[in-house]
Amino acid sequence: MTKPALKGGRVLNIDDSDFHRLKSYMQNNFGLNLEKKRILIEGRLSNTVTLAGFDNFTDYLDDVFSDKSGVKIDSLISRLTTNYTYFMREEAHYRFMTQTALPEWVKKIKDRDLRTWSAGCSSGEEPYTIAMMLDEFFGLSKKGWDTTILATDISPKVLAAAKEGIYPRDHLERLPPGWKDRYFMAADHGRWKIKPFLAKEVIFSQFNLMGSFHMFRRKFHIIFCRNVMIYFKDKTKAELAAKFYEVLEPGGYLFIGLSETLSGVNSNFVQMSPSIYKKQ
Repeated sequence: MTKPALKGGRVLNIDDSDFHRLKSYMQNNFGLNLEKKRILIEGRLSNTVTLAGFDNFTDYLDDVFSDKSGVKIDSLISRLTTNYTYFMREEAHYRFMTQTALPEWVKKIKDRDLRTWSAGCSSGEEPYTIAMMLDEFFGLSKKGWDTTILATDISPKVLAAAKEGIYPRDHLERLPPGWKDRYFMAADHGRWKIKPFLAKEVIFSQFNLMGSFHMFRRKFHIIFCRNVMIYFKDKTKAELAAKFYEVLEPGGYLFIGLSETLSGVNSNFVQMSPSIYKKQ
């Protein structure tokens, strides 16, 4: 495979030793499986290495791993895991949520506290889309409900962008007619910003999915964790699926990416349709 040319510099090669220690560090601390990502590592990190003042991965990784602030490892994670996303991505999930999951929960929830978690929320398009869907679903009756969404990611960089809530026009192209004007206001350079009334519906927080879930005092009704487990080995997927199962209410739904599956990971979930699972 031909390696991509980098603007302003060459692609650096990562030797076997550095590749192994980077893989091991990411697997042990964050569950990320970089086994088949060597070309991706070289392509995405070469400019980062050069801009940091190094001409090889050995010195760069020494610098990153010795940084006690965690800023440099956060930047590295962002470079390796951040992918292009947009509003209404994998739209079938939102249809299922509004046509099946929400009608079920509206009948069951007595205290009108709907708990939704966007795990691995990246730059915010997913949780804000969920917030729009909830606003449309509940309409005027929404005032009587707490529909606040928890949105977490491991990367402070993407969380900062999510909290800012400003997006290029092409990220909004799949929104239904009228939604752009309803939920966004014009920003600079042709970009669009989430309106304050919608922004307050989402709480962003840094969270490592490999850590303990004991912090959650109440269980969730709906969890989105899409296009995250593509980075994990089957053992890590199984452990994460078990933790999601534990923090879901009985009858709760887990949405994963359309290219992902829990098949073969000894999950207790019942599959409702491709990439949609339910805790019975």
